[in-house]
Amino acid sequence: MKKSLFKLLASVNKVILPRYSQRDITRLSKLDKALVAYRYWVTLNALD
Repeated sequence: MKKSLFKLLASVNKVILPRYSQRDITRLSKLDKALVAYRYWVTLNALD
């Protein structure tokens, strides 16, 4: 149940949220850093 929820969130994040792979992480705003952390948290839980 938990894993399927996180897989769904990860797929929604992939479509809706912006990608930060080409940007320098140190130059992001606090909001952008929070979004990167959220995407990381969701991806980590979707893989477990």
